[in-house]
Amino acid sequence: MKPLDTSVAPVRSDVPETLPSWDEIVRTHSARVYRLAYRLTGNKHDAEDLTQEVFVRVFRSLSSYTPGTFEGWLYRITTNLFLDGARRKQRIRFDGLPEDAHDRLPAKGVGPAEKLDSDLFDHDVQHALDALPEDFRAAVVLCDIEGMTYDEIADVLDVKLGTVRSRIHRGRSMLRKHLEHRAPRSGQTRVSGPPTEGLLGWAGGEQQ
Repeated sequence: MKPLDTSVAPVRSDVPETLPSWDEIVRTHSARVYRLAYRLTGNKHDAEDLTQEVFVRVFRSLSSYTPGTFEGWLYRITTNLFLDGARRKQRIRFDGLPEDAHDRLPAKGVGPAEKLDSDLFDHDVQHALDALPEDFRAAVVLCDIEGMTYDEIADVLDVKLGTVRSRIHRGRSMLRKHLEHRAPRSGQTRVSGPPTEGLLGWAGGEQQ
């Protein structure tokens, strides 16, 4: 299987978009990118490394950015770097960055908002996601956690719509097996913890 294309060509859109500065990108999108990275990698260390790598890649690519859907571009970079096994195990090289670039990147460690978000995220669900094949995990996370449509996911992952549907269907089936102990029993009401029904497909139909 050939490595995924981690090039940063953005998802195209007919609506023109003004490119923000790199500082604005980091300030506006770092929490969202970290959240996605955490739910893809399943652990704080790899999520931090992946988040920093995403913004280094963005910085180096801004000059060649073609106006499009910027958030879709970020999702594509983050997801493809994850799927391509490009999470770093060593210090990121900053060749070509300005001297103060390191200080402007998202800090190692998470802020109060991100910590609260990860604390509230159901650990059983995260462990079940970690058990999925990476391709299925990415599709399920983008759909059921990030709220993207099948068409948007197909653009981000650069796969056919039918492939997206198959990965999400199979990924949800695997999740149900891993989380059977969480399914409400007859006559039993779930009174605490974040909702998992939408993620597991226990309620609501398949997205069209």
